[in-house]
Amino acid sequence: MKQQTVDNLAIRMYENRVLMGTDAALMVCTKTKNLLEQQENVNIIFASAPSQNEFLEVLCEDITVDWSRVNAFHMDEYIELPESDPRTFASFLNNKIFGRLHFHSINYINGNALNIGAECKRYANLLAKYPADIVCLGIGENGHLAFNDPHVADFNDPATVKMVKLDAASRQQQINDGCFAELKDVPTYAITLTIPALMAGKYVYCIVPGEKKAEAVFNTVYGDIIEKYPSAILRRHKNAELFLDKNSSALL
Repeated sequence: MKQQTVDNLAIRMYENRVLMGTDAALMVCTKTKNLLEQQENVNIIFASAPSQNEFLEVLCEDITVDWSRVNAFHMDEYIELPESDPRTFASFLNNKIFGRLHFHSINYINGNALNIGAECKRYANLLAKYPADIVCLGIGENGHLAFNDPHVADFNDPATVKMVKLDAASRQQQINDGCFAELKDVPTYAITLTIPALMAGKYVYCIVPGEKKAEAVFNTVYGDIIEKYPSAILRRHKNAELFLDKNSSALL
């Protein structure tokens, strides 16, 4: 494993994604246990993407964490994808972690709410009541964090949760990840936590494997900290860790 730091961002580079995901999970578990020694509950936000598979699997195997004292949240959801559709982010997280560990609470975003504005406000109120201690996320091929694509990313966003229109690159990534067969099947709109909401987490762990992420990783580490490169904002967080494999770190 190789390490470097750029601005505030600690970067860890591994030979493969299994080592990357395993180490990231061990660090999150250690931090969770440390926080539970200081407070009654810990609030964790999770990302929904195949890039998180190894990380989430190791989390589920850890029996040393008292998950019954953890409140779980997810950070984005498609709008108007049927609740029963296995491609929703809620379904992904339920299969990978939410349905496997006994959390104190599991808090879903409802992408089928009749009033999306009201749903955004409801979830924002939840996050205000249970401020994020840990945020576990990835980086999109276009540099997005959650669904804050470059055209809607706002480092000073006044909102905590909002509806966004997904750009073409973000929708294409869902096909590249094997989540959808064709572009026409990928929803156009989603609900997402904003950049300030993600950056409000006390500790941020960003897990990013794969060659298709190499350019986005390069921009994260060396690009200007501007909305054109949403993930570059991670360099301003005081407690952020970026986990990469050999492929995603190829341009560094």
